[in-house]
This record gives sequence, structure tokens and C-alpha cells, in this order.
Amino acid sequence: MFGIWMANWNYTAAANWNHTAAAPNCNNYTAPAKYWNRTAAANWFWGHRNKQPSSRFVVGGSENWRFGYNYTDWAIKNGPFYLNDTLVFKYDPPNDTTFPHSVYLLPDVWSFQNCDLRRAKKIGEANAGAGEGFEFVLKRWQPYYFACGEHDGLHCKAGLMKFAVWPLIRWYNN
Repeated sequence: MFGIWMANWNYTAAANWNHTAAAPNCNNYTAPAKYWNRTAAANWFWGHRNKQPSSRFVVGGSENWRFGYNYTDWAIKNGPFYLNDTLVFKYDPPNDTTFPHSVYLLPDVWSFQNCDLRRAKKIGEANAGAGEGFEFVLKRWQPYYFACGEHDGLHCKAGLMKFAVWPLIRWYNN
């Protein structure tokens, strides 16, 4: 039914796509103004200004970023993540009683699965997670692969210190 209605839609009625006129052969249905009484630029995805609220997530929650915690499980339980959401990495700086940690952004799924850090980008030094930690904003619609790179990837391989997220696009109505 929707396809038939759209096939009969008058796309040339107005230069600014202000479609509040009835579509032919649709029992004189008029689309509500809140859906169609806008300019094309306001509705078009790429021209849309990002007014969406973003969320802030402390990676690992109260566990923070530490050895032995399953961050893939954490990401599944706390998702979905959206564009412009912020991940906060908190971890203790290295001292006599804690191992150092870092955060790497891995380039692809193969590197993620194998904890291969050769092409990874370090985004958090060993001291960066102290205090309030550091923030990473999910700015692009792409998969992000995070891992701890300390001890040549041992924390990633043996300690489950890795997770992946692919932020979704927030769709909303004004």
C-alpha cells in the first residue's frame, strides 16, 4: 500500500519538497505537516545538522579498564552505541602493585581477532587513564576495534582486554 501511494506521489509539486498536497488516487490523503512541511535540506541525511544527544560510557563500568575483565561482553550488554557517543577509558597508572595498561585502536577485524598491534594506533598511553581517564568520541560510521597493547598484546590475548563497536545512526523525529 505504501509503495502504491509513493508511486503516485507528486514529486514536482513544489521546488522545496513541501508536500502537503494530496497524492492522486489515495483517497485524498494529506501527509501530516510535521513529516512533509520541511525543505529537502532539512530532511536529507547528509545535509542534516547533528542535533542528537550523545551518551557517555565508562568502558567496563565500575570495573574500568583492567586485566581479566571481558570487555566484549561489556560492549554487548551496554550497546548499542551511536555516532558521537563518548567512550571513557579509566585505568590506574603503572605502579608497584598494578600492571600498566594502554589503549590501541586496531585497523581491522583480523588484527582484532589476533591481537596484532603492528598497524594499530595508540590512543591512550599508560598514564592517560588516571583520574577521570581519557575520552574517545565515535565520530564515524565504521567499526572501531579497541585493545590493550601492553606486554606485546598479552593483555588482549589472555586477559580479554579488547572489544569492538560499530556506532549506529540515531534516527529521530523533531
